Amino acid sequence: MYLLLIVLNREEYLDDILSCLLELGIEDAVTVDAESMKRSLAAQVPIFAGLRLDLGRRPFSKVILSTSNNKNTGNEIIRLLKEVDIDLEAPGVCRIYTLNLESVLGTPKTIEEI
Repeated sequence: MYLLLIVLNREEYLDDILSCLLELGIEDAVTVDAESMKRSLAAQVPIFAGLRLDLGRRPFSKVILSTSNNKNTGNEIIRLLKEVDIDLEAPGVCRIYTLNLESVLGTPKTIEEI
């Protein structure tokens, strides 16, 4: 089993990615609001306040976490979204990580149970 971790910097693609996950049979994804280390330091540590000039207009990201039995799920998401002219591999859009899991405990609810 694999952990799929997507750090999405373009929130307008969130629904598209979640739809792809459903299309691939993944129903247990979790989304989390996130903030870059650079932004956090600029806001909370005075010595890094100069970083604010370079932060751009997107202050937050979304992190999508899910499990998958297929280590190529990230590639499948990229392929499906390219079919509708969304390029997740463009600079600054997102990063997708696939990590091998040694064990997973518990069973998520299915969409029908929610």
